[in-house]
Amino acid sequence: MNNFVNIVFLCIISSNFASGQSSLKYSYDYSTIVPVPDLSFLNKVYTGLDILEQMDFSSLKDKNIAILTNSTAVNRNSEHLLDILKRNSSINVSYLLAMEHGLWNTDDKRAKMMGRDNVDPVHNAPIIDIFNKYVYPPHWVMDKIDLVLVDFQITGSRYPTYLATMSKLFESASEFDVPVLVLDRPNPLRGDIIDGPIPRTGYQSYEAYHLLPIRHGLTLGEVSLMINEMGWTKDSKRIKLSIIPVANWSRDMWYDETDLPWKTPIPLKINHKSLLLYCGMDLLRGTNLNMGFGTDMPYSIIGAPWLETSFLLEKINELSLPGVAFKALKYRPLGTIYQNRVPRYDGQSCSGIQLILKDRNLFNPLLTVTSLMLLIEQLHPRHFRWEDGNYVDKLFGSNELTLFAAQKKSPIDLAAIWAMDVYKFSEFRKPFLLYK
Repeated sequence: MNNFVNIVFLCIISSNFASGQSSLKYSYDYSTIVPVPDLSFLNKVYTGLDILEQMDFSSLKDKNIAILTNSTAVNRNSEHLLDILKRNSSINVSYLLAMEHGLWNTDDKRAKMMGRDNVDPVHNAPIIDIFNKYVYPPHWVMDKIDLVLVDFQITGSRYPTYLATMSKLFESASEFDVPVLVLDRPNPLRGDIIDGPIPRTGYQSYEAYHLLPIRHGLTLGEVSLMINEMGWTKDSKRIKLSIIPVANWSRDMWYDETDLPWKTPIPLKINHKSLLLYCGMDLLRGTNLNMGFGTDMPYSIIGAPWLETSFLLEKINELSLPGVAFKALKYRPLGTIYQNRVPRYDGQSCSGIQLILKDRNLFNPLLTVTSLMLLIEQLHPRHFRWEDGNYVDKLFGSNELTLFAAQKKSPIDLAAIWAMDVYKFSEFRKPFLLYK
């Protein structure tokens, strides 16, 4: 924002708050939605971080804070939260809480600056890994802070473990009576589309931690609100939660329509198209198929050395799936492109099917990928396999997909598996929607 906009913004804040958020017709028992001024005349989307910045970080001043974040926490000018806070001497960043994949992407220069010290070079704040090393923030962290700040970009699907980690943080914050402030960001895959099953009892995992469909259509703030109000934590622990919402975002917006800078929330350089594909393609982690890891098209390819693509193309095209086309290709996965892990079939020649998006508004990633999985399982019963430990069931949220496959049912009937879940969740989530 330029100086003129800053002045206008602050004047509005000081004189008149008019949120314009649909959720204000609801009251919450444990959570507070910070009033956001009406910025519709600016015709731009502003994240919770942008709003907090223009409020001069008043809620953080003279406090010792811990921050749950990663490399995605940037403002409209692509400045990271930690760099912005460094300019305010009255804010003490005491600890940084790291989720899965770390605080910075592996190709980020800041990751290289940290070396082995595990200390942020900007704030000299210890980085506490609460995914691989600790389940909860240690007591010697929570004892010393006045507030936890949460800011990171979600993917729009429930596979990443970030929400599970945030929930563990909520439990710790409740135990130590530490308030939590969440800075909201847009759902990159729109907020008006829901798809996929809700996890069943016995199939919840870090990838399916809460009762959310695979594509949930919620923002980080809305998920936080739902978790806190519903008591979706151990022993139903609630926290003193405050949420700074996004301004000028509507539920029918794709991320590239917000004009906000893009930082990938998962450790692969993916664009908005591949992020949509990710909603379905990440299920392939539960199979012995390569999904483009080791190539420059992650989440866009399904392949294996033994895959027969010609017959597969014929069968998948017969389904007339909306918004997508398919192309056969040969490729060779190489290197350690995915979190220093050797990609499946590394160095081997693979036959594959590339998914080509034609219309993202019509494309159904979950139906498309599960249809391909079923067809491949039927065409290659001796080669295709589900990963050990029923991992795909944990990703999917139940064993209904593998049972469906075992019964050799047609992919045409797949969507019926989760149709009722989509309807029930669309009704359930209404009180927690912060945006129209």
